Amino acid sequence: MSKIARTLETPYYAVIFTSTRTLGDNGYENVGDKMFEMASKQKGFLGAESVRDEEGFGMTISYWDSLESIDIWRNNVSHMKAKEMGKKMWYSKYMIRICKVESDNYFETPL
Repeated sequence: MSKIARTLETPYYAVIFTSTRTLGDNGYENVGDKMFEMASKQKGFLGAESVRDEEGFGMTISYWDSLESIDIWRNNVSHMKAKEMGKKMWYSKYMIRICKVESDNYFETPL
């Protein structure tokens, strides 16, 4: 997930998840990979971008075609279990924001 997500025509929605991790992996990477795989197969998923620094601060932005698609993912049973594990083991704090993307602009240097 280290590349810039190529989204479709605007408007679409962005779910911005910022977090601070606790120490140790405690199964985090494995569950995170499974959640990304599941989300990417869900109808309405457009892509995602994610970064984390050495101090444990991270940001994941997922892109969706509608608020309904976001709501379906929010209520996915496996995702709900992962969120509970996150509160208990993986995050000291987090924030979720949902935004409507009205415009975007992509640039890439020609080879």
